Amino acid sequence: MTNHPRPILVTGAHRSGTGWLGSMIAASPSPPVAYLWEPFSILHRPGICDARFETWFPYVCPANGSTYLDPIADMLAFRYKTMAELRSVRSLKDAVRLLRDRRDFRRYRRRGARPLLKDPIAVFSAEWLCDSFGMDALVLIRHPAAFANSITSRRLRHPFGDFLAQPLLMRDLLGSFEDQIRRFAAEEQPLLDQAILLWRIIHHVILTYRDRRPEWMFLRLEDIARDPLARFQEIYARLGQVFDEEVAAVIDEHSGASNPAESMDPADHHRNSGKSVTTWKAHLSGDEVRRIREEVEPISKEFYTDVDW
Repeated sequence: MTNHPRPILVTGAHRSGTGWLGSMIAASPSPPVAYLWEPFSILHRPGICDARFETWFPYVCPANGSTYLDPIADMLAFRYKTMAELRSVRSLKDAVRLLRDRRDFRRYRRRGARPLLKDPIAVFSAEWLCDSFGMDALVLIRHPAAFANSITSRRLRHPFGDFLAQPLLMRDLLGSFEDQIRRFAAEEQPLLDQAILLWRIIHHVILTYRDRRPEWMFLRLEDIARDPLARFQEIYARLGQVFDEEVAAVIDEHSGASNPAESMDPADHHRNSGKSVTTWKAHLSGDEVRRIREEVEPISKEFYTDVDW
């Protein structure tokens, strides 16, 4: 545990709006919120979190968690690991980033900031994170067709062998998918097939969490996007964050009708949020939508009804 306010975990499937959700929560003035980007990613910076993950979507649990306790505790307390980062510096850009991140961590400590982990890559480790560090969890859910459209349009291939490389993950969470995962790991499948299986796997786990963790917030991206001011007020209230006129202005700036419905820049969170959640209808064919629905239906019906298709 840390001496800071309860950390916040924003997770769910990747390509589901976790960046937007986390950034809008981080706009709160009190207590101040420190946005930490995907520390469970293979690509994360060691100065921010001096833990090594060998696979995408790592599963950390009580059986293997001792290795990760101290590095994550240090990150949540904003203890920057300068020497670990120095060993990874390869360019002037890396050195500038080191100075920026170390400065940010000092500022977070001075302000008593509340850590917010925006990390869909940590979705399978969410229970361990919450149990080990007393986190408040927000789990984001996105329409399966919208998720599939995002995966295929950005050509985001998934290394399914990374699931098989984690026996504890297969044993505890993904056993019912083992045959399909082995087939996808043995031979790369079409992107739409990958997206469908990924959506089913991740949302199967989310359903498990919903049963076991009623205190967590389970949020559909579509509900937030269609009425962002009202929904974020509710989220802020549950988190105990201050929602004021400046926060409302930030949310409106990033979700208003003057913004584009789509952007190819993943770092840009300016969207016409109400329209952005249905852009998949203009990109997927009727046959693709019918196929997606048929394959995800046993799980998706727990989140979406006929009117959502």
